[in-house]
Formats: sequence, C-alpha cells, structure tokens
Amino acid sequence: MPRTPLWTSIEAALTGDIAEGRYPPGEKLPSEAALAARFGVNRHTVRRALSAMAGAGLVHARRGAGVTVLRGPTDYPIGRRVRFHRNLQAAGRLPSREVDALDPCGAAADEAAALEVAPGAPVIVCEGRSLADGQPIALFRSVFPAGRLPGIGEALREVSSVTEALARCGVADYTRRSTRIAARPADATQAARLMVAEGAALLRTVSVSVDSEGKPVEYGTTWFAGERVTLTLAEP
Repeated sequence: MPRTPLWTSIEAALTGDIAEGRYPPGEKLPSEAALAARFGVNRHTVRRALSAMAGAGLVHARRGAGVTVLRGPTDYPIGRRVRFHRNLQAAGRLPSREVDALDPCGAAADEAAALEVAPGAPVIVCEGRSLADGQPIALFRSVFPAGRLPGIGEALREVSSVTEALARCGVADYTRRSTRIAARPADATQAARLMVAEGAALLRTVSVSVDSEGKPVEYGTTWFAGERVTLTLAEP
C-alpha cells in the first residue's frame, strides 16, 4: 500500500489544532523551524503542509510575518429549522453554494421511502458544495419529489437557496422531521472536493424535510468537513 505523504499528516495535525482552539483566529502558528522540530521533518515538508492549509483558507502566510490563522470552525445549528444561508450569516460568514449536478431520475428505494413516493417515481437530484467565505465546508446531495414540487428543477437552476426554490414551488415553510448524524472518513474524491486530507473526519447528516402538512419535500445527505464545522443542537 502507498504510504501517506508526511506533509498531509502534518496538515491534518495542525488543522486539528486549529479546530480544537489551540490556535485561535488571528494568532500565528509556530515558525517553520519549530514545526519541523515538532514533527521531525525538514522545513520543506512543513512548508508544503502550510501551503495546503493556505489553499484551503485556514491560514494566511506573509513573507517575514509568519503564518496567521484565519478562521476557526463554524457553529452550524441542527434542529427543526435548518437554513444554510441563515446559519452561516448568523455566524458572520458569507454563504455560497456550487451546484455540480442537477438531474431528473427515478427514486431509489431509500429515497422513495423517505419521500413517501413509489420506487422509480420522478425526482430531482441536486449535488454540489457548500462554502463559507469561499472555503468549502460541506458536500450535499438533495433529492426532491418532482411530482409533488412541479418546477423544482427550474427553480434550483435559477436560485442557490433551497428555501427560495421551495417557495417558488408553493412551499412557504418547511421543517426537519428527522436528522441522523454519523462520522465517516473522507474518501479520495470527497477529500479533493473539500480540500482536506484523505481520511479526514466528515460528519454525515441524513435528513428528511417536510412541508406544513407533513409531506416530505427534501431528502438530503450532507458531508460536513469535521475540522471546519461544529454541529450544534438547536432549540426546537
């Protein structure tokens, strides 16, 4: 089996330090020489790890001024009312979403059960990344019942907010009926899209959202980068 490069292990360790609050936003990391001594490697290896962290938006390096931590993990409330844009704005972050795929297809067995439709019923699958201040924090896959939400595909193409897209389809309000949370290691594809190390901890949530009449309108799976997001239980 191929060995994991040393610099990725250093990146994961330092990112974990930041997530745990050892280096708060605005504080400088130890010098390259100090980090090289800590991890028992040369400064070039440390420099590569710091470069990857800078690319992920965790730190900012300036010649002669050291490496400064930019932001810590974002608190993300999980409860009956989960709104991506609103949650991040409340945390002082700038939210955005990138949609990679938006496809009509037939509902798989688990999707059909969650959405209370027949297997193979038409659904719209929306996949992409969620970002905070331009930094990827999560991958998402949302499945919508096309028959119950006429025009949902077009709405999702036109607006980045799921709340607004649902409103265009006549869903004035919706709530989470259930949310399941589990930890998973990032595979190679997820790691590349989230700009984290392969094997980094992801927090996977699987949820069902319903309209005011209790009818399912979204079956969603989200993979949060554990080092960038702290899931919190919101009040009902």
